[in-house]
Amino acid sequence: MLRKLHVIWTVLELTVLMGAVSAAQTLSDQKAVEIKSDAESQSRKLVEAARWQVGKTVTYDPAYVSLKYPGGDLPIEKGVCTDVVIRALRKGCGMDLQKLLHEDMRKYFSKYPQYWGLKRADKNIDHRRVPNMQAYFKRQGWSLSVTKDAADYRPGDLVTCTVAGRLPHIMIVSDRLDANGVPSVIHNIGSGAREEASLFQYPLTGHYRVKSLRSK
Repeated sequence: MLRKLHVIWTVLELTVLMGAVSAAQTLSDQKAVEIKSDAESQSRKLVEAARWQVGKTVTYDPAYVSLKYPGGDLPIEKGVCTDVVIRALRKGCGMDLQKLLHEDMRKYFSKYPQYWGLKRADKNIDHRRVPNMQAYFKRQGWSLSVTKDAADYRPGDLVTCTVAGRLPHIMIVSDRLDANGVPSVIHNIGSGAREEASLFQYPLTGHYRVKSLRSK
């Protein structure tokens, strides 16, 4: 009788344990689905916020400008390639790159490029420089492999390249594909914000994907 009860209790314990494992796996799967859904939503909003600038930002103006902080910006009709990214992250993802990068650069100034002879972080310009963006993205763990396979680039990805052999540039990958499945990019390369099929037109130097806010 005792042996029979022991067997019954063992079966019950195993059943409860298996149920708990199954429930934990279900919760884990649900969490993974939520994170994926959130990331896709964030990427879509980032692309939409970048596309919103087309026709509004109509000139390329690299002049140094004193900005309010945080949330500082130039008039929407002007800017450079980095301003497309800054505005898209603010409008689409609620990320103020001016504040985020400035705070990180103040703490870890030596981790950032020293091309401009600065002795300290400058909230007016640091976030508007591609090399600084690259350093910040890498520090946040956003870096991905740079390839020539169009399938590796998803909507909302940030891609850097070199123009004319020496000029750093940054673009946002679009959700629009050409006949060969290559996505367009949204950027300002000299004539205002535009959406163009030029992902592989220049040598790529960086590939980054903004992590989901909920996954942090």
